[in-house]
Amino acid sequence: MSSSTAPVTSPSTARSDVVIVGAGIIGLAHAFEALSRGLSVTVVDRDRRPVGASVRNFGHCCISAQDGDLLALAQRSRPGWLRAAAAAGFWAAEAGTLVVARSATEAAVLEELHAERGGDAVRLRSAAQTAEALGRAAGADGDLVGGALLPADLRVDPREAAPGLARWVAEQPRGRVLWGTAVTGVEPGAVHTTRGPVHGDRILVCVGHDLDYLFPDVAEDHGIQRCRLSMARAEAPAGFRTDSAVLTATSMLRYDAFTTRPSAARLREEALGHSAELLEIGANVMFTRRPDGTVLLGDSHHYDATTPPFIDERTYELLIDAVARVLGVPRLRILERWQGVYASSPRGPLLVRDLAPGVRAVSVTSGIGMTLSFGLAAAGFDGTLAATA
Repeated sequence: MSSSTAPVTSPSTARSDVVIVGAGIIGLAHAFEALSRGLSVTVVDRDRRPVGASVRNFGHCCISAQDGDLLALAQRSRPGWLRAAAAAGFWAAEAGTLVVARSATEAAVLEELHAERGGDAVRLRSAAQTAEALGRAAGADGDLVGGALLPADLRVDPREAAPGLARWVAEQPRGRVLWGTAVTGVEPGAVHTTRGPVHGDRILVCVGHDLDYLFPDVAEDHGIQRCRLSMARAEAPAGFRTDSAVLTATSMLRYDAFTTRPSAARLREEALGHSAELLEIGANVMFTRRPDGTVLLGDSHHYDATTPPFIDERTYELLIDAVARVLGVPRLRILERWQGVYASSPRGPLLVRDLAPGVRAVSVTSGIGMTLSFGLAAAGFDGTLAATA
């Protein structure tokens, strides 16, 4: 169960084929993949339910915005998400992503992506079609140039996907989740916890930015930092009903599918001219609709080894105002605010490190953990996921 009353199961002498440290989406995706292959699995987590990066995000599986090897990994993740949603019974919509263009330069980036990947992967939209998808009133498209639908992307409810998957794992005859169980050490064949040792033939450490608590030298070598996000949930404007994620120009400046286009440099110069404050807070102005109709919006990016608890209200003002302008409304009624956090590294988006025989750490060190999770798990169990330097 996903409430704070989730039962705690103590370790036993039984040995699992796989022990996974961390019940975030990366750990749970690996648990799902292992169970699907007939292996026995024990997942260990210090909290009583998922509360970290896996529930604090947009629920956006951002497949199409990746490039190169990450695109291939994200594409492999997609069927894993759909299989897991069908098995565990959580919402997963093949709703795609709408990228909004509000200038000729933004439209040019989308047209260049369309030219490379084709009309099936990138479906260009007119200003009127984009306005309709945003729920704007008829004719209220004066500040829009166009847009693009990226149909391969998926949507899940971030507050239900990981908890639902954790419940499914715990319900399987060969699955077990040990909540409220902190890990104190890891060695080949054993995970030492505050409730005693948990034994397994293969151990996966999937704790994201908290890798520095268990293996500080490895985390420091990879340059892992904590990326702090400012996010909020708002009432949706009356006309906004699309389940597609919505990205904007600041999003195009953060994802490789866009930043590698010929017009990307011109887009950055243009954004510096009209949205310098947004770029200063590392904004990715985007939003998604939850199944309950409310809208998740954000986000900013601030990097540090340790996450301070304080958030400048100006950051929220900038983000909320920017989302309201895209939606074509004067203001949004905010229901909740929170601080997200995920692992980040200037060395690259993945840390895959063999720590000892049979012990591997897997962390996504960028904001695409939801996107890559099931692809990483499949590649890991296939033996095609190579350790990073």
